Amino acid sequence: MAPFWLSLWLITLSVHIAAGKTLCSTSSKCPSETPCCSQFGECGADMYCLGGCDPRSSFSLDSCLPAPVCKSKTYTWENLDNVANNTVYLGNATAHDWLSSGYPAVEDGNLLMTMPNATVGTLMSNNHYLWYGRISARIKTTRGQGVVSAFILMSDVQDEIDFEWVGSDLETVETNFYFQGVLNYTNGGSFAVANNTFENWHTYEIDWTPDAITWYVDGEAKRTLPKDATWNATSNQYMYPQTPSRLQMSIWPAGTPDTPEGTVEWAGGLIDWNNEDMQKHGYYYVTVGEVNIECYEPPSSANITGYTATIYTDYAGLDTSVQGTNKSTTLKSDTIVDDVSASERKPSPDHASSAEFAVSNAASNPVTAPQITCLSRALLPIVLVALAAFTFF
Repeated sequence: MAPFWLSLWLITLSVHIAAGKTLCSTSSKCPSETPCCSQFGECGADMYCLGGCDPRSSFSLDSCLPAPVCKSKTYTWENLDNVANNTVYLGNATAHDWLSSGYPAVEDGNLLMTMPNATVGTLMSNNHYLWYGRISARIKTTRGQGVVSAFILMSDVQDEIDFEWVGSDLETVETNFYFQGVLNYTNGGSFAVANNTFENWHTYEIDWTPDAITWYVDGEAKRTLPKDATWNATSNQYMYPQTPSRLQMSIWPAGTPDTPEGTVEWAGGLIDWNNEDMQKHGYYYVTVGEVNIECYEPPSSANITGYTATIYTDYAGLDTSVQGTNKSTTLKSDTIVDDVSASERKPSPDHASSAEFAVSNAASNPVTAPQITCLSRALLPIVLVALAAFTFF
């Protein structure tokens, strides 16, 4: 299974990443002028310091803005009024609960995450962070080789808990977890789904506690991972997801000519941009119905001095590194300028509530794989070389 950070990287690259940016890692932190390290390993300021900012690789621990705490809520999709475009979001988690990039739409009371021709799809991120909890959603996946659907929890230090579906296999769901982004290919597991995942609704659920993770499909527990099973004697620690994480959902292209061969094989082959859904609708799509988020209490040993946000107090990136606080989650400036000017950003009717708009907007602003290569010539080879060495489930 491909790690979900690849999908995040592909989808957000079209908006955020430009050539010449400084790369970052835990061994090479960001400079003061671009202090915040994104999940893609690139330094920046302003919006780079919001969700996804990795404090371990940033200029200092407080370079990243505090993360809004979890909010138990059920989401439905009559419109996208509760969704902010990620290029204009400034951290006010009371104004919107979701951030989007790509081409989201609503249809018949459901969310459509679309991927028009030669684009990198759609990413939806809840901006409140669970520190243990239960998430569930009714989902109809996409279909077609090379196209992937995802429903995951991701922390700012790259703890990750996944459901993923490869569009060429509509009777299987894949599960996985990662600790701080460390790749371990014994972590994954695949499970049968009773009926076609594209044509039929199924409810997918992740129950995450300090002691175990359980993945459910239609109320049936498919897999349980005890924390005790993740002990690593070499590093003398549990390699278990344990830091505040946000729910993210996406559709993304794994089968492109510029993607490493192993990824393309895992995804079932190269994408057919002329398949039946492209011909009928003009896009691939994932359909999402009701989404539920239930927050659990923080660990009993947690350092809680406030109740609106969380921060990291050391570089270990463990649950003991996290502190509850009442610090602000918003950027100081309300006039952040991003790489896409207001004149270039095409507004949508009714907050992009029509799937037809997704197609027309993508047609006027396409992002192809070759364009992505040009956008980040420094980052792309590093990511692709690393991925080429991986063995995918």
